[in-house]
Amino acid sequence: NMEWSLADSRDADLEIPTADHPQIRLITCGNQGNQTPVDDFDGRWEVCTRYSAPWFSAIGYYFGREINRHEKVPVGLIDNSWGGSSCDAWIRRDKMEGNPIYDQSLAKADELAADANQEEAFNRRLAEWEKQAALARAAGQPEPGGRPWLRDNVNGQCRPANLWHGRVEPIMPYAIRGVLWYQGETNAGRSYQYREMFPLMIQHWRDEWGQGDFPFYWVQLADYMNESSEPGESGWAELREAQTMTLDRLPHTGQAVIIDLGDGADIHPRNKVDVAKRLARIALARNYGRDIVYKSPRYDNLQIAGDKILVHFKDVDKELRTIDKREALGFAIAGEDRKWHTAQAKIVDKDWVEVWSDAVTEPVAVRYAWADNPVCNLYNAAGLPVTPFRSDDWPGVTK
Repeated sequence: NMEWSLADSRDADLEIPTADHPQIRLITCGNQGNQTPVDDFDGRWEVCTRYSAPWFSAIGYYFGREINRHEKVPVGLIDNSWGGSSCDAWIRRDKMEGNPIYDQSLAKADELAADANQEEAFNRRLAEWEKQAALARAAGQPEPGGRPWLRDNVNGQCRPANLWHGRVEPIMPYAIRGVLWYQGETNAGRSYQYREMFPLMIQHWRDEWGQGDFPFYWVQLADYMNESSEPGESGWAELREAQTMTLDRLPHTGQAVIIDLGDGADIHPRNKVDVAKRLARIALARNYGRDIVYKSPRYDNLQIAGDKILVHFKDVDKELRTIDKREALGFAIAGEDRKWHTAQAKIVDKDWVEVWSDAVTEPVAVRYAWADNPVCNLYNAAGLPVTPFRSDDWPGVTK
C-alpha cells in the first residue's frame, strides 16, 4: 500500500495533470533484498512533475504535497517501500537472534531461502496455504497470514534482514525529518509477535541512523475481507492492537487510523489521499506547530453500571459523533463466560459511550471495531475515526 503508485490510485486522472510542484523532490530506492550490507543504490533525485509523480508512492506524494502546501518549504521524499513485505525483512538479523519469540520465524525463513528459486517448492507452499485458508473460511475464521508469493522467494522481501540491507542501509547517510510506514498485512498471522517486533524495528532504525528519536508515523491496517455479522476473533484486529500499543512504547510516534478507508474486496484500497492527509495532520501538528486535530480518539477506561458498561475515550477533542445512524455501531460485550455479543451503544456525553446487550446481564469486557472488516461509525468532530480496541486481555488467535 505504501508502494502503490499515484497512477493507480483513485482520481489519478484529476491529480496527475496538476502534479507540478517545483519545491518537491522525489527519489526511489530500487535495490533488491540482500543478506549482506549495501552502501549505495541506483536512483536520482527528480523534481515532482506530472511526468515523474505518476509512478511514485501515492501516499508519499500526497503527504509531501500537503506539507508543502501548508509550510511553503522544500520537501524531499525518499521511497524505499516494497509491497507485500514483512516487518522481519526490515530488521537486521542479529537484532532478532537469541530471542525465542523470533526462533520459528527465522527458521522458517531459512528453510524458504534454501529453495528460494525452486518453483516446485513455491507451488507446494502455496497449495498448503490455500488449503489452510479454505479451512479457515469454512470455519468462519480469518485466513492465515503470510500468503506465499513467487516474488517472496526470488527477491526475499519476507526474509529477515533482506530489506534492511537492500533498502535501509543505502539511504542512511541522508539527513531525514522522519519516517512514514504502512505495513502489517503480511505479519497479521503473527500479531502478538508484532507487539515486540514493530517497536524493535523502529528503535533499531533510530539507533543505526544516529539522528536521535526522529518522528515515526504509521498507518494502522485498514478494514479488509468480509464484514462479519457476529463478533469474534481476528488476527487483523490483533495486529491493529499491536500497532496502537507501540504509541505507548516509544516517543515521537503517531498513528493514522483508517478503519473506514479500506476495501473489503481489495487489500489495496485506491483512496490514498485521505490516508496521506491523516498522516500529514500528525506531522503538521507535531513537527510544524500547526493547531489542528491529529489524534484519533482512543479507549481510556470503563465503568460497569449494572448491566451496562460506560466507556470513556481520550483524545476526543470536542466530542464524539456517529455517522449514518444515531446509534453507535461496532461494539461487542461479554460476561465472565467470555462469549461475545453484538451490543447496542449510544453517546451519553462528549467522550462517554454507554454499551449494553440484553444477552449479557453482568458484563465485564467491551470491544469496538474488533474484526477484519468491522461495521463501525464512531468519530471525533474532526472526522477522525475512533481507534479499534478491546478492554480485555484474553488470549487472541495469534498468541
